Amino acid sequence: SEQMRSLRTELMLRHDRRVCAANVIAVVSPAAGEGRSEMAAGLAQTFARTGQPTLLIDADLRRPTQHVRFGQDHGPGLIEAITSGCAPQLRPLDHAGRLFLLPAGGPSDAAAELLSSRALEVLLDSLAQQFDHIILDTPPIGAFPDALALGTVAKRVLVVNRAHHTSLNGTREMLRRLEATRAEVLGAVVCHF
Repeated sequence: SEQMRSLRTELMLRHDRRVCAANVIAVVSPAAGEGRSEMAAGLAQTFARTGQPTLLIDADLRRPTQHVRFGQDHGPGLIEAITSGCAPQLRPLDHAGRLFLLPAGGPSDAAAELLSSRALEVLLDSLAQQFDHIILDTPPIGAFPDALALGTVAKRVLVVNRAHHTSLNGTREMLRRLEATRAEVLGAVVCHF
């Protein structure tokens, strides 16, 4: 859609390649059901349409959905790449080889620990050498600390709220918690789906 292309352009303009070669963005929201996973998938697809290599990482280890959305199996994925230190098994999602998925994998009882680990930072640094854009789908900040850890690693977050659903207090609390990560909040998107 035109709105998604406009958002992509805005996010590309805000990316400083001198700071980080890859445009790494964690997509966050205060609660479940706010369109965060749909936004992450749509944004990744829109970036890939520019012809630039793009990776969508399903980092919601609690309730992963991206593998279902794209008709892929759930693993091995992010969990296995973090715990084994082996190269992740990326799934191509288009014939041009511009859009890839790293599903969550799993299951794991230590999601917060894995997403706060040095191994994840090393993995993302390695992936940033291969991709121009990396989009992280995260769990809701209000329910789990995982997205805060992902925001810290990604250093840039995009906030998603859903019209007539997201509470103002929930958004304020999320932004307060994000301040501790020192991640740059790129902006907020209000979804109507």
